[in-house]
Amino acid sequence: MRVEVSPKRVRAFLAGEVVADSRATRLVWEKPQYPTFYFPLADVRAELVPAGVTERSPSRGDGQRFDVKVARATAPAAALRYPDSPLENLRDLVRLDWAAMDEWMEEDEPVIVHPRDPYTRVDVLASSRHVRIEIDGVTVADSHQPRILFETNLPPRYYLPLTDLQLDLLTSSATQTQCPYKGTATYWDLTVGERTYADAVWTYRSPLPESQKIIGLACFYNEKVDLYLDGELQERPRTHFS
Repeated sequence: MRVEVSPKRVRAFLAGEVVADSRATRLVWEKPQYPTFYFPLADVRAELVPAGVTERSPSRGDGQRFDVKVARATAPAAALRYPDSPLENLRDLVRLDWAAMDEWMEEDEPVIVHPRDPYTRVDVLASSRHVRIEIDGVTVADSHQPRILFETNLPPRYYLPLTDLQLDLLTSSATQTQCPYKGTATYWDLTVGERTYADAVWTYRSPLPESQKIIGLACFYNEKVDLYLDGELQERPRTHFS
């Protein structure tokens, strides 16, 4: 397990009150995909009340749960400590459950979904490569002006102008998802013949600043379509989106 000190000021809020405010937040990779914020105990402003709950981690040891109390709200069992952890650098730290907090900030900007991994990079490059997308043998998109998004540990994503899609095949979906690097995505269902593919196409209408190049463009999961790049059919990648 990797533990690093973040150079950013990190704050967590509950009911409009500061729960924690730190310039020495630890990034702890509990899972390989992204880190978790841990705060020095001295940087936690909320009251931590023992919740009488213990949970075991094979790597971190026995964790003690605490209710997080501020003047106007309580988040039950939303804090976790490992005071006797075999990992000495975790013993004086507190982890706050992400979903239990109302707002997270790095410096003065909100963070959504989970902490950003400092080793994950998102690059968006304009391209003149020919991208054609088929579903069930029907061409649903054909473009010579994609923006290609390269994100660490994911296949390239081809974002296309809406005018290069068969818009008559799309129906707005109520689905929304969030990404800490790109923002909030909205979706369309896609109907080919008598078959409808739910949430087959997405767009970021107001992406985060670092992903502004994909604003208003549409994308398909490479894992679920036949994607031709410069006339050559690409192998479908295998990811958790497959």
